Amino acid sequence: MSVWGGRLQRSCSRGADRDRQGALFMLTAAGVMMKTAFFSAKAYDRQSFGSALQQRQLAGFEMVWLEAGLNLETAVLASGCQAVCAFVNDDLSAPVVERLHALGVRMLALRSAGFNHVDLSACRRLGLAVARVPAYSPYAVAEHTVCLLLTLNRHVHRAWQRVRELNFSLDGLTGFDVHGKTVGVIGTGRIGTVFARIMTGFGASVLAYDPQPAVEVQSMPGVCLTSLEQLIEQSDIISLHCPLTEQTRHLIDAERLSRMKPGVILLNTSRGGLIDTKALIQSLKAGRLGGAGLDVYEEEEGIFFADLSERGLQDDVLARLLTFPNVLITSHQAFLTHEALHNIAARTLQSLLEFSAGQISAEARLV
Repeated sequence: MSVWGGRLQRSCSRGADRDRQGALFMLTAAGVMMKTAFFSAKAYDRQSFGSALQQRQLAGFEMVWLEAGLNLETAVLASGCQAVCAFVNDDLSAPVVERLHALGVRMLALRSAGFNHVDLSACRRLGLAVARVPAYSPYAVAEHTVCLLLTLNRHVHRAWQRVRELNFSLDGLTGFDVHGKTVGVIGTGRIGTVFARIMTGFGASVLAYDPQPAVEVQSMPGVCLTSLEQLIEQSDIISLHCPLTEQTRHLIDAERLSRMKPGVILLNTSRGGLIDTKALIQSLKAGRLGGAGLDVYEEEEGIFFADLSERGLQDDVLARLLTFPNVLITSHQAFLTHEALHNIAARTLQSLLEFSAGQISAEARLV
C-alpha cells in the first residue's frame, strides 16, 4: 500500500458486492436519480459519460453540463442539483463548498484521483459526501511520462519542427540511451509502479522512494528502494508520481535541484506544486538540467484546458518556461485516453448511484 499513491483499498465478499449491485439496479429502475452539475465539462466528458450511461442502460440520470470552472462566482450554477461533479482545477475551498451546501448540494464527485483542491475538513463539517476516482488508468499517465522522456531526450519536438521547415540537419539533436541509465521514481502508487516497470523494460536501473512503498515495487526486479536524497543525487532521470500535500509541496526546490546530476531529465505528470517553478527556471538558466518534461504547472488553473491563442499568455513564469528548448510542456493531458475516460465515467456514475443508496464504497469515498 502506498499513501502517496492513494491506494485506499477495501475488500468485500462477492455476495456483498452482488447485493450492492442489486440495490443499485432497483434504485435505477425506480428512477430515483440525482440531478448533477458537471463543471469544467468538455466534449470528451459528455461523450464518455453518455457512453457509460448507455452501456449500463441507466435512464433518468439528469446531468447539467457546464463549461465554466467551479469557483465562488459560478457555484450558483449548481442551484437545484443534489450533486456536483468537479475536475482537478475546480475550486472546492471552504467558501465554495459552503455555498454549494447552501444551494442544496449534498455530494461532490471528483473526476480525478487527486483531491488537493478540496477542503475536506469543510466537507466533513457540512456533512458533504466526497468521492473520487481512485484509479482510472495508471497506464495512461505512465505512458505519457515515457512519451515526454523520449521526446525530450531525442529532441523529437525540435526535429519535427526542423523538418517542417526543410531543415534536415542533425546538429544539436544528440540524445542518450535510456538503457543502462538510473531512473528515480518518487512515489510508488499505481502510476509510479507502472512507470518503474516500463523503465526496467528499457534496461534501466530504477531507484524508488516512497514513505510506504507498494508491495509490488519492493519485489520488482531491477528496482531498488532508497532514500529521497540518494535518489536525487544518483538518478539520470527523475519522475514524480506523488500527490500534492503540505509535506510534498515544492518537494523539488532549489536545494534539491542543486544536488541533481548535471544533465538530469526531470519529469512531472502528477501535480505542478511538487516543483518550485522559479527554482526550476534558475536551474535551467544555469544549464544544470538536461531537460524538463511537465504535464502540470503549479499555477495552471485558468490556463490549462483553455484556448488562449487569441488572448495571449499573462503568466510570466510559464511564458519564461516556454522559452527553453529543453522544456516540454503539455497541458495536463496525461490522463486523456479512451480507456481512462471510460473508467472515470463508470466510477463516477457508480459513486453517484452508491450515494443515492447511502453506501459509497470505501475505495472511492474521501468523506
